[in-house]
Amino acid sequence: MELSKRALAIKPSSTLSISAKAAQLKAQGIDVVTFGVGEPDFDTPKHICQAAIEAIKEGETRYTPASGTLELKEAVCRKLKRDNGLDYTPSQIIISNGAKHSLMNVFMAILNDGDEVIIPAPYWLSYSEMVKIAGGVPVIVYTKKENNFMMTKQEMENVYTSKTKALILTSPSNPTGMVSTMEDLKTVATFAIEKDIFVISDEIYEKLIYDEDKKHISIASLGKEIYDRTIVINGVSKSYAMTGWRIGFTAAPEAVAKCISALQSHMTSNPNSIAQKATVAALDGSQQCVEEMRKEFKKRRDYIFQRQEAIPLLDALKPEGAFYLFVDVSKTYGKKMGAKQIQSAADFAQVLLEEKYVAVVPCADFGMPDYIRLSYATSMELIQKGMDRIEELIKALQ
Repeated sequence: MELSKRALAIKPSSTLSISAKAAQLKAQGIDVVTFGVGEPDFDTPKHICQAAIEAIKEGETRYTPASGTLELKEAVCRKLKRDNGLDYTPSQIIISNGAKHSLMNVFMAILNDGDEVIIPAPYWLSYSEMVKIAGGVPVIVYTKKENNFMMTKQEMENVYTSKTKALILTSPSNPTGMVSTMEDLKTVATFAIEKDIFVISDEIYEKLIYDEDKKHISIASLGKEIYDRTIVINGVSKSYAMTGWRIGFTAAPEAVAKCISALQSHMTSNPNSIAQKATVAALDGSQQCVEEMRKEFKKRRDYIFQRQEAIPLLDALKPEGAFYLFVDVSKTYGKKMGAKQIQSAADFAQVLLEEKYVAVVPCADFGMPDYIRLSYATSMELIQKGMDRIEELIKALQ
């Protein structure tokens, strides 16, 4: 019996694959250092957990409205006004099962078969697969390191066609950690307005920015014309260490939000009721916990970048946000570790895992096959151990 061609065409997540390989080695008793999946190693803050406990005690365990509770939608509206200068009403907010679900909802809501979505590379690998699941066509713009991996107007013009429906903007970026400047955002906004296309703005890492001269700006705040074309995606996984709670949210024009609500009502019924109560506490409560985590991530960022700079054959820009180091390993090509010759970043990652038991993500699926991604959302002790092993491998290459 034939299976769905669309489903069979989807690639499995390479980040989860790397983590699975590392877990398999760990199960064999091997001391593996994992720089794989981007998941904060902090516990969810206590006041957020307590709100969930209270929700259970108070019987908040039944269905909620499909698009989320009014209480949480109102909290999201307050957050968007407070942090981003954006005015939304609860009817424009959709609460979903994580920001990944929010993104999938958006593609399902706006794309018809054959519609094109501009995606700047390097990109989070799920973007292109989600577009394909929704019947769209991912159109990749290969950005340049000298432009901090940001799209130029000419690069966008070069790929625009009559089928272009949207473009994706991610700041801070996964995997590069780069933060869009006001100039970058104005370039994208002008293009989107001229072409009358959507901007899907993934802002999940907005609170994790490390340098005083950098700040998060939501492109939707640059005026009514771009506000009306922007779909904001965010959630609580990264900033509040709530990856397993699975709450994301979308802020969108009314027509888009209404369409997403209808879709979600048939696909998932509603997000977890207890997690929604916890998210209200996260958004409305003290943000000191976020700042404490941000400061710790900054220390790790500074350390891992300094270590990378001192290791021959590796090259990276200093990440400005998120918790990833995006490293060019192309200078290792042609070198050998025993009988194994390195000819790609995937080869480098394989040798590193097999020889030194360090798991990193090769970034061919992110649109940049010469790079690996290291997540520093792990303890300083493990970062030090992992970087020691990477340095040992580089020195041992022939």
